[in-house]
Amino acid sequence: MKKYILFVVSFLCSLMTFAQTMIKGKVVDQNTQIALEGADISSGSGMGTTSGRNGDFMLECTGTSITLEITYVGYEPAKRTLNCNSEEPVIIALFPSMHNLGEVEVTASALPKNALAEQYRPIATLDKIDLNRGTGLFLDDAINSNIPGVSMERRTHSAGQQINIRGYGNGIGFRGANNNFDMQGLKAYINGIPVTDAEGVTAMDDIDFGSLSNVQVLKGPAGTLYGLAIAGVVNLQTQKAPKNSFTLGQDVMAGSYGLLRTTTRLAIGGNRSSLLVNYGHQNFDGFMVHTASHKDFVNVMGDFDLNSRQSLTTYLGYSDSYDERNGELTIDQYESFDYSGNGRYIANNAHSAVRTYRAGVGHTYTFNNRIANTTSFFGSGQSLDNSSAGGWTDKYPLNYGLRSVFNTNFELNNNLRLTGITGLELQKMNAQTIGYGMGADSTNPGGYNIITSLRSDQATTNSTASYFTQWTLHLPSDFRINAGMGISSMSIRLDDRLWALSNNHPGNKTLQSYQTSYSGLVSPNLTLQKSFGEAAELYASYSVGYKAPVSSNVLIATTGQLNTGLKPERGAQIEIGSTGRLMDNRMYYSIALFQANFMDKFTTQTVQNPDNTATLYSYIVNGGKLDNKGLEVLIRYDLVTPGNGFMQMLRPFANLTYSDFNYKDFTFERIGKDANGKDMTIVDDYSGNAVAGIAPVVFNAGLDAVTEAGFYGNLNFHYQSEMPYTSDGENKANAYGLLNGKIGFRKSMQKWDLDLYAGVQNITGTQYFYMVFVNQLPDAYIPASQDITFFGGIGLNYHF
Repeated sequence: MKKYILFVVSFLCSLMTFAQTMIKGKVVDQNTQIALEGADISSGSGMGTTSGRNGDFMLECTGTSITLEITYVGYEPAKRTLNCNSEEPVIIALFPSMHNLGEVEVTASALPKNALAEQYRPIATLDKIDLNRGTGLFLDDAINSNIPGVSMERRTHSAGQQINIRGYGNGIGFRGANNNFDMQGLKAYINGIPVTDAEGVTAMDDIDFGSLSNVQVLKGPAGTLYGLAIAGVVNLQTQKAPKNSFTLGQDVMAGSYGLLRTTTRLAIGGNRSSLLVNYGHQNFDGFMVHTASHKDFVNVMGDFDLNSRQSLTTYLGYSDSYDERNGELTIDQYESFDYSGNGRYIANNAHSAVRTYRAGVGHTYTFNNRIANTTSFFGSGQSLDNSSAGGWTDKYPLNYGLRSVFNTNFELNNNLRLTGITGLELQKMNAQTIGYGMGADSTNPGGYNIITSLRSDQATTNSTASYFTQWTLHLPSDFRINAGMGISSMSIRLDDRLWALSNNHPGNKTLQSYQTSYSGLVSPNLTLQKSFGEAAELYASYSVGYKAPVSSNVLIATTGQLNTGLKPERGAQIEIGSTGRLMDNRMYYSIALFQANFMDKFTTQTVQNPDNTATLYSYIVNGGKLDNKGLEVLIRYDLVTPGNGFMQMLRPFANLTYSDFNYKDFTFERIGKDANGKDMTIVDDYSGNAVAGIAPVVFNAGLDAVTEAGFYGNLNFHYQSEMPYTSDGENKANAYGLLNGKIGFRKSMQKWDLDLYAGVQNITGTQYFYMVFVNQLPDAYIPASQDITFFGGIGLNYHF
């Protein structure tokens, strides 16, 4: 009997021991191998836990195996089946959510775990490894190296940014068919708050690119969900505090030509709330005369789970930015390495100064597992003063609005599911813009010019509205049909506050105030998608978007009359492509073929006098189009995957952009002189010419490496072919190749995280440029340093 009892007791004990086997693991970022704290790990039996500060976790395992689902905000969910008897800790690497076909809502997403993971068209995403291959301060190096079909330039060391998506190329210039003075045609957001104002102009001088954790770009017309977005959408996301953590961090970077960046960061994260406060200071002495820059940034990001149904996200931002300009170089200056700048700019102390306050609050309410709503309120106030060769301008814009989105998810039957997004976005801007003339300072003849006259004082009110709905029908065999429609409108009002000084007399026809509106701008889209597991996601899409005129387009300056015949530009794009992972998920690829037509493009038309003997003036009209065809390919391959070896990551990557962009039925009329010196109309026909400002071929290749010991590094090469920068094709910027590299050491030691790094840019000492001015001759180049430049820094985090 005793033997029987002992046998039963021993058997039960063995069962208990078997039932309480603990598996150990660690959750890390697939790209950087940085531990992910606060990842949710759950099993089908209902057991679950979260990863600790070093990404470690332990979970009870019953039976012979267990299947875990791992989720983390900003990463793709992962499933792993583990052997309960394994004694070795398992490394679970999560991919950043950059490879989903789904377009991501730029406001806080309702139903976040099933919020339209599959929508129309892929998005391109930059994660932390992409953003920080270089200094991480200027964004253009990350975009130009990692996103095929998108290019970014800057007018100064860290201001005057321009983003060109698939050749749209902003609005019309005063000397040519397209220009790159103002960034127009795209919609940009930061933490769900529009950076693009209600007139459709985007300025990024005041954005703290060094504090971004994620950048998403939707390429091509996106009017369905984002209103007046003929070129695409750019969404910027700042860093957030991880869950269950309390850290204090300090980063310091220094580099060539007086580059200095310091960042102080406080991150507090709990189970149901998080708060991150970030202060950044940035300074640059300039590698050319009058190109210094200094900036101060404050970012406050908070997320709060109020209860099981409600969450709140908040953002507060402040920036103080000042960048000197020394003007554009002529062709001769650039080719002879004369980087002395433009004397007229320097004499006027040319600069861009921006002080900005931004705020937004988003509330998500989940009604049930089928319907949720996120409503965000946002606002920004700015004070801008700029001077250039032409004079001084002050501007005081106030933007405010809201975006409200209903996310829906309906199970129609076992084989059919319908998901949708329905909502609206409203935005309004009130602004005052004052222009001044400049002249010599009689009290300081050797100093900068000063304001000497008042030229203009205008008050503007602009408002935009977009209403949208987008639906996805999920069919058997991983087939999906996406369809949506958006309706947008824009209104413009301008009041000339100096009108009475020269127009207050009978019979005057110059308008004191004018207003116009553009409504009923319908933007449909349709996409067909078919999944073949992880290997391939095939899609074909059609989308539409618009760009409305800005206030300066709708007034004929010479006559003071309203330009009533002008209508918005329209873009339509057809795209086919595939994304997926091959070779046991080691290789990720993306390929896209597209044709984007931008129609009713703005151009100019001249007006003759009654006798047809002289040209009086010109004004803007619709005419011609851009016919843009392109191929974009991206490949990334993990030669080494995370494990117990010395190398934790060895990843070569490459991407290629081929652009065949041309003007079609496009003429541009300008005023010239005849043989007698009288004004005459000159008609330039650009039909068949390559679109200015686009390099036909762009190629990038590189290698990222991370070791178990903590050493990491990258080497990357960027090539850009010869590029026309006037629409007649007569002027072209030379091709160039740029080689950059970076090495570092990253280690966690008890409560400390250490990151040491050093980098070098333009290793081969190539002459290249930050920007080429399109159709602005004799102004042509904003050069970058032709010398090798260096940077290095240290980052420390302390975990309380």
